[in-house]
Amino acid sequence: MKNFGDGRRAASTDAVHAGEQEPRPEGAVVTPIYQTANYELRGEDYHDIGYIRLSTTPNHRVLGERIAALEATEAALVLGSGMAAISGSLLTLLSAGDHVLVQDTLYGGTAAFLQQDLPRFRIGHTVIDPQDPSGWAASLTPTTRAMYVETLTNPLVQVADLEAVVAFAREHGLVTLIDNTFASPINFRPAEIGFDLVLESCTKYMNGHSDIVAGSVAGPADLVRRVKVMQDHLGGSLDPHAAFLLERGLKTLSVRVREQNASAGRLAARLEAHPAVSVVHYPGLASHAQHERAARLFDGFGGMMSFELEGGVDAAEAFIAALEIPMVAASLGGPESLVVRPAAAVHAGMSAEERAKAGIRDALIRFSTGLEATEDLAADLDRALASLPRAVAGLTA
Repeated sequence: MKNFGDGRRAASTDAVHAGEQEPRPEGAVVTPIYQTANYELRGEDYHDIGYIRLSTTPNHRVLGERIAALEATEAALVLGSGMAAISGSLLTLLSAGDHVLVQDTLYGGTAAFLQQDLPRFRIGHTVIDPQDPSGWAASLTPTTRAMYVETLTNPLVQVADLEAVVAFAREHGLVTLIDNTFASPINFRPAEIGFDLVLESCTKYMNGHSDIVAGSVAGPADLVRRVKVMQDHLGGSLDPHAAFLLERGLKTLSVRVREQNASAGRLAARLEAHPAVSVVHYPGLASHAQHERAARLFDGFGGMMSFELEGGVDAAEAFIAALEIPMVAASLGGPESLVVRPAAAVHAGMSAEERAKAGIRDALIRFSTGLEATEDLAADLDRALASLPRAVAGLTA
C-alpha cells in the first residue's frame, strides 16, 4: 500500500488515494474487483490471506485503510451493512450480564437490536438523556461496559453532548461507540475528540450513490481486530463488487458532502422563513437547540433536515404529493433528494406514545438533500408550498 508519510492530508485527497495498492496491479488506476472467494496459500497464516468471509481480500484491505484515514483512526473494517457494524461491535464488547448506556433516540434498527435481541443474551441497556450529563451516573451498574450515541439523531438531527460522553466514559472506564452516519467523516471525525469506535452505514453518504448496502467500524487497531474476529464468525462480510462500488463512491465523498451541506443550509433557511412552515430542525440554523455545539464540533452541518407545516398531517401529505424533484423514499445521503413522513414510514413501527415521547410528531417531514441544483430544489419547495390551499396550510385569510 502507498505511504505518503506521517503528515495528515486533506480528506479529499485521502478519499481518492488512501490505501491504494502499490505496485498497481497491471498498472490499473482503479482497484480491480477481486471476485474470487479464496486465495492460494503460500505459507501465510490462514486468517491473514484473502478470503471473502474474513474481509481480507484486496478490495477489503484498500477500503479498510482508506476509511481509517478518513476517520483519523488506526484501523477500519468494512462490512456488509451498517447493522453488521452496529451489532457486531456491540456483541464484541458486551457479554452475558453486561450493560450499556444508550441515548434516548436511536436508529430503529439499533433500537430493535437492543430491545429484542440483546436481552436473549442477558445483555441489558439503560436509556439516558444525551443532553443532561448530570443524570448519567445514576444509570451506571457494576457491569456497565460501554456508551452508545449518534452524532446526529434521526429525524430531529439533535446533537448529544458528545464531549461530555467521552469525558464520562473515560472517568468510568467505558468504551464509547458512535454512529456517525448522518455526518460522515467529512463533517465530523469522532475519534479526534476521543471516541473509541466510529460506526458508519456506508450505504448512505460514504457510498453516496444509492446502489449498495455496506457498513464500517473504525477505531484503535486492537478493538477493530476484535470486531473483525466476531464478524468472521457472524459472516457480515461485504461482497468484492460492492466493495469496488464503495471505493468508487468514497472518491467523491468530500465534494458530495460539501455540496449537500451548502444546499441544505440554504434550503433550511428558506423553509424557516416561510409562513406556512412552523419549525425547521437543522443544526446549521441559529434556532437549533444545539447549534453552538454543532458549530464548534463539526466542519459542516450535513444534508439532513426535518420540518413541520402549519397545517399538520394534511398539509404534510399534500406538500409531499406536490413535490416534483424529491422522491418519497426512506434512505438518505445519495445524489437524489428524498422526502418522507417518518411517522408513516421509518418510525411507523413505534407506537404513537413512543413517537410523541421522542418528539417525532405525525406531521414531521424528513428531507435528505441530494445533488440537484439548489435553485431547482428551492423552486420546487416553493411551488409545493404555494400549491397548498390556505386552509390546509394552516394560514388565515
